[in-house]
Amino acid sequence: MPVSMRQSAKVATYLMRQKLARRDKFPLIVELEPLFQCNLACAGCGKIQQPDHVLKQRMSVEQAVGAIEECGAPMVSIAGGEPLIHPEIHVIVDELVKRKKFVYLCTNALLLEKKIDNFKPSPYFSWAVHIDGLKDRHDESVCRDGVFDKAVHAIEVAKEKGFRVTTNTTFFTHDTPENVRAVLDFLNDELEVDLMMISPAYAYERAPDQDHFLGVKETRELFSKAFADGKRKKWRLNHSPLFLDFLEGKVDFDCTAWGIPSYSLFGWQRPCYLMADGYAKTYQELIETTDWSKYGRGRDPRCDNCMAHCGYEPTAVLKTTGSLKESLRALVAR
Repeated sequence: MPVSMRQSAKVATYLMRQKLARRDKFPLIVELEPLFQCNLACAGCGKIQQPDHVLKQRMSVEQAVGAIEECGAPMVSIAGGEPLIHPEIHVIVDELVKRKKFVYLCTNALLLEKKIDNFKPSPYFSWAVHIDGLKDRHDESVCRDGVFDKAVHAIEVAKEKGFRVTTNTTFFTHDTPENVRAVLDFLNDELEVDLMMISPAYAYERAPDQDHFLGVKETRELFSKAFADGKRKKWRLNHSPLFLDFLEGKVDFDCTAWGIPSYSLFGWQRPCYLMADGYAKTYQELIETTDWSKYGRGRDPRCDNCMAHCGYEPTAVLKTTGSLKESLRALVAR
């Protein structure tokens, strides 16, 4: 199932404006990190490995909204850390929704029920709950028992209150095609979430667990087997068909890191959400002063095993919109 017609139309119009303006680099969605602190310490996460004084910092509403307005992206993914720890996160969301930005608030859902009444259902707002497998697998991934059950219940509560709910699932070397199918079947058929996003784990340099990140060959093998027999067509995946082809190894792309830039307490992060080679004060500075040709598989060894959506989904989207055949395919099939 594709995203809503409202969102598809707005993004299509945005892309047409970029083409008419002959811009060769522009943001599709911004990864906004208004804090780094989290209430979990997942073994595969490299985002929370910051000194205490940084973990205590919170981005102001004005700074967060200003960054999104500056770059002009139509979509925003609010990450962290755990965004619901931020005392004004609902204000940030409200201000972005008022500007008709499509907002995905990424959360582990531990605080969702407590904070949910601060938010209002809107076609421009979605919860994006992290679900990294079924009960035992998810709790192992986040290094705490009971988190899966709390997340599932929070999703049910959010749906009952009329919110749009999506999920985000990361897969590692100890996942199997059967694991992939089981969690996606559960989310799609039993929880009936609106859309699901999936990604192979990226090898964060600071992550405590360095032994279970997928390589390119392993990623392609995992997803080609999980997607076999037409299974991927039944799931409501929040990805373009070409990106799913990419995960299976049917096509290969260059990284388009500038398509999903990251803005945090430190500024605009070079070159992407997953790597930090310095920061720019403005979006224009990020675009103009970053040597994008240095990054991607075969160019930087840190990129060699990366197949994450933040680098390759923008490439897939741009190739989709540049092809009538792929555009029609994205509308009707996976």
